[in-house]
Amino acid sequence: MSIQLKRAYVAASADDGYRVLVDRLWPRGISKEQAKVDLWLKEIAPSNDLRKWFEHDPAKWGEFKKRYGQELDSHPDLVKQLADLVKARKVTLVYGAKNEEFNQAVALKEYLNSAYSGG
Repeated sequence: MSIQLKRAYVAASADDGYRVLVDRLWPRGISKEQAKVDLWLKEIAPSNDLRKWFEHDPAKWGEFKKRYGQELDSHPDLVKQLADLVKARKVTLVYGAKNEEFNQAVALKEYLNSAYSGG
């Protein structure tokens, strides 16, 4: 499973393939034309409560991934929809967070790779 990650504020490129926005909120200051998103899968993003609790704090990363994983477990239809896309084509998960290391797209990629690669 090959998944790329890219901030919404970085220009889209042909190498991105199918672009899926995985934020619950639309990234500030970015128009739909600029974002060049093929699918906005906001329901797969962390809940508002979890997002507000996490605040991209590296100290909360492990617990965030655990809680987000539990949320993803409760939405198998959304996870399957995204996994099917990834199996069929090149996919870039697009996110708005400033922190490129500790965000929901990174956690979602790890979740998908683990769930669908036997790891």
